[in-house]
Amino acid sequence: MTPPRLADLRKTAAQYALAGLIAVLALDLGPAAAQQQTIDTEAGSIRVETVAEGLKHPWGMAFLPDGRMLVTERPGTLRLVGADGALSEPLSGVPEVVAQGQGGLLDVALDPTFMTNKLIYLSYAEAGDDGVGTTVARGRLQDGGLTDLKVIFQQTPKVKGPNHFGGRLAFAPDGTLFITLGDRFKFEPAQDLSSHLGKVVRINPDGSVPQDNPFIGQKDAQPEIWSLGHRNVESASIDPQTGKLWTLEFGPKGGDELNRPAPGENYGWPLVSWGTHYDGKDIPNPPTRPEFADAVRQWTPVISPSGATFYTAEPVPGWTSEAIPAWAGDLLVGGLSSESIVRLSIDGDKVTGEERIPLSVRIRNVVQGPDGAVYALTDEDDGKILRLTAEDQ
Repeated sequence: MTPPRLADLRKTAAQYALAGLIAVLALDLGPAAAQQQTIDTEAGSIRVETVAEGLKHPWGMAFLPDGRMLVTERPGTLRLVGADGALSEPLSGVPEVVAQGQGGLLDVALDPTFMTNKLIYLSYAEAGDDGVGTTVARGRLQDGGLTDLKVIFQQTPKVKGPNHFGGRLAFAPDGTLFITLGDRFKFEPAQDLSSHLGKVVRINPDGSVPQDNPFIGQKDAQPEIWSLGHRNVESASIDPQTGKLWTLEFGPKGGDELNRPAPGENYGWPLVSWGTHYDGKDIPNPPTRPEFADAVRQWTPVISPSGATFYTAEPVPGWTSEAIPAWAGDLLVGGLSSESIVRLSIDGDKVTGEERIPLSVRIRNVVQGPDGAVYALTDEDDGKILRLTAEDQ
């Protein structure tokens, strides 16, 4: 969940914080919550509860103002999850997706003005004549499903292959939408400005192009491009202190990266990387090519980052706080191969500390709930929603 969504909730929570709902959330979360464990961390003991289960490879999650959760399942379904962990039937009106390899239904985000327009955004793998590509559509959330669905962005070109779709969505404070896009395992197009592959793009909520994008007016450049030279970006979050975008991407064999994509910057893939090719062939390290922007941090061995959020530890007004104050201001990252939440302390544009919160399961996404708790999605056939709170609360 990106900070603009949380800010929108704070501004309008009074309209939705009904006493009965808050009472439910403040009490037992239902049968699934009986599954819990305690983990020792630098912040003290953290309680991990299972809020919901039975999800098929959940990928994206967003909280509605009333406390329910919208959760995507990669095979192509979107569900509402209640405070008691109950799963709705699949919502209608969801676009058809290509659920092969790493593709499928990916992220979900609320419009910054969701309270008035009820619009939500979905990223997904979409078929075309020449292959598959990452697409973003928006629709209006109504009882039981979506209406007025409209495609607002399509990655071009569509290519064959099952990998590297990117697909994270993050709204900036100015209301523009960042979309992360993988290189589709095609390597060189990440350096080609006529292609969306291996890029971070920025659009307006209606799909139009902001006129201050860095490549506006440049011949043979896709105007949506914000930054280039990326491999597969599946994490994106806005720092609420600065309003700047941070992303994490998968390296090849080694070299996962934390970046702060700046407009027009080239991050070097596949010409440079902190990792190596899977066949053992070397890739020049980023310092050998100073014309490329280097990562803020890199991991070898990898953590396989997917989903991230800047954690404010601030509940929405009117909600009982379940926050972890010691993590305030930190970037929380879902780790797939590391089977953890990776907690990064950020000071300006530097990482000043790192801690692994071991969960012994692949973590696909991390968001902050309106109660201030940390919620995580597990990447499994029987996927779960985990809820992390401080043990002493």
